[in-house]
Amino acid sequence: MDEALLAQTLFFLAIIFSATLVVGTLLARLHIPMILAALFVGIAAHYLPWHTVLQSPPYETIFTFLADLGVLFLLFYIGLQIDIAKMRHIGTSIVWLTILNTIVPFLLATAAMLWFNYPLMLSFVVGMTQMPTAEAVIVPILDKFQMINTKVGALIIGAGILDDIIEVFLVAFVSVWIGLKSEAMQSGDEITILVFGILSFLLFSWIMFRYFPAIFQNYLPRKPLSLLLLTFALLFLFGTFAQKSEVGTVVGALFAGIVLKPVFTHIRPAGERVEKFIALISYSFFGALFFFWIGLHIDLAGFIREPALAIVIYLAGTLGKLLGTFLMVPIRHLNTKEALLTGIGINARLTTEIIVVQLLYSAHLIDLHLFTALVAASSFTTLTVPLLFTFLVRRFHQTAYASVSGTDTQNRHHTKG
Repeated sequence: MDEALLAQTLFFLAIIFSATLVVGTLLARLHIPMILAALFVGIAAHYLPWHTVLQSPPYETIFTFLADLGVLFLLFYIGLQIDIAKMRHIGTSIVWLTILNTIVPFLLATAAMLWFNYPLMLSFVVGMTQMPTAEAVIVPILDKFQMINTKVGALIIGAGILDDIIEVFLVAFVSVWIGLKSEAMQSGDEITILVFGILSFLLFSWIMFRYFPAIFQNYLPRKPLSLLLLTFALLFLFGTFAQKSEVGTVVGALFAGIVLKPVFTHIRPAGERVEKFIALISYSFFGALFFFWIGLHIDLAGFIREPALAIVIYLAGTLGKLLGTFLMVPIRHLNTKEALLTGIGINARLTTEIIVVQLLYSAHLIDLHLFTALVAASSFTTLTVPLLFTFLVRRFHQTAYASVSGTDTQNRHHTKG
């Protein structure tokens, strides 16, 4: 990289982070996650003169690589939050909540896509993107209102833990589908190689998860810097193996986080310090660049001309989450006010589903119109959830602070940034 290119790239980065800081500070006053600011900055940059510069060589190559690293680190951190042991102790109410608040929005969103004449498989995938809950959006609000140990807080966090399984499946399914749809995967031999690669990667991941912490527990680094270097080495090793196996680097990053979770738990306090650092770098640096890059490619003009698709997707996801939660009322797991609070809380978005949407768009499996509609629907959800939840907590104060003893689960802290 020559000096002029380096200077210009650093200047662009300075503008991006400065603008994200200013917009994010304003959003924080409304309890809206700062990461959303990077998306808005990218959308604004789309209509500025230097938008054409960023999307031309060599800047496009540089920022695409940084955005890809953003995906890698975001999914790695999500993987770090998946605690297999805790999932074995999830209460009945949370199991019911997770089942209902994922199936209903999935069915509604799939039906909506079919109504707009999209293919069945694509409709199926888009329906799946409406299933997960982004705890990164709602957990800080629960903490701010001191609701972590309440019944509503326990349900939201517990459902977030359990639907991590859905996130793993969603990312893996889309990555494999992209591999099957690529030009290189048309013959039976190539598909056989893909299946063999997937099975090999899953076997490698299981062996690492099962035996790595036990075998190397006496040799694992106890200092944060050394542990961080080991973390980076394993993250990129998993990414390389996953890419070579045609599974995709994002799946590799996710599984790397799952494998390293018990290592971080075993090595305290170094593990906690490294995990906090990973969270900061994932959301403040790489994540911000990823969401900026997403925003830069959004065509708001097309959305304004044809907003129906985004509105229908938003309604399918939001009403699906609410309807699924309200189905808990007849079976007496929740009352009406608890269902409303919980339904709004678990409607938080803008993490895994955006990564999936970006994967689909990069693989040319969805067009710009659908890409913009999906991002717009998730963004509007992320904007409205903190505001609505804050209003409902103040409106139904007594219900919001009901004891967790009303459920059959114990609260567990669980965040994604």
